[in-house]
Amino acid sequence: MASNRRAFLTATAVGALAAAPATAGATGGPRPHPVTAHAALAELLDGNRRYATGRSRHPDESRPLRRQLAATQHPFAVVVGCIDSRVPPELVFDQGLGDLLCIRTAGEVLDEAVLASIQYGVEELRIPLVLVLGHERCGAVAATLDHLRTGAPVPGHLALLVDEIAPAARRTRAVPGDWAEHTMRAHTSWVRDAIHADPAFTSAHVTAARFDLDTGLVSLLP
Repeated sequence: MASNRRAFLTATAVGALAAAPATAGATGGPRPHPVTAHAALAELLDGNRRYATGRSRHPDESRPLRRQLAATQHPFAVVVGCIDSRVPPELVFDQGLGDLLCIRTAGEVLDEAVLASIQYGVEELRIPLVLVLGHERCGAVAATLDHLRTGAPVPGHLALLVDEIAPAARRTRAVPGDWAEHTMRAHTSWVRDAIHADPAFTSAHVTAARFDLDTGLVSLLP
């Protein structure tokens, strides 16, 4: 695994290191991006409040910006989220082209490709913040709970999702309340902790959050 990660970085390092940070330019140019994890998180939460209250600005989508981004990029946050069609990070956080590096798998399940992608953002693009975004009513969580309740075989590649989420489900099974919600929170926090513990990501701040499908709001997890 380590050799695969090194090969990926070697293949991409030359182009990535040549990319300069985005700065404010003429009309249609990129906005100044946050340069610290604290500022990046504040920008995400501010954008989410705009989204949740129906005041999205949909920033940075102009043709001049597209031309500029064709040569370079400097996103300010990595978002590790779910593939759920109701939780697109750029919309949820009201961000535009070149703002976020989004990595999405069902249930935010980690594998080597996901970890390599995060490392590309943190090490090569110097992104200061990694945010793991879980959400309520997650289909991958529901499938995992169904398997644990019935013991039915999990078909094909879905077994990987169930295997990764099942430990969180087992840890929270006896907790009073909504088992699916407890599982989602526990699994999202575990993904955060696994990324945080990886020495490849020590230069970034790693946090976790929950997206509420009903209100559209994002809240940080402890």
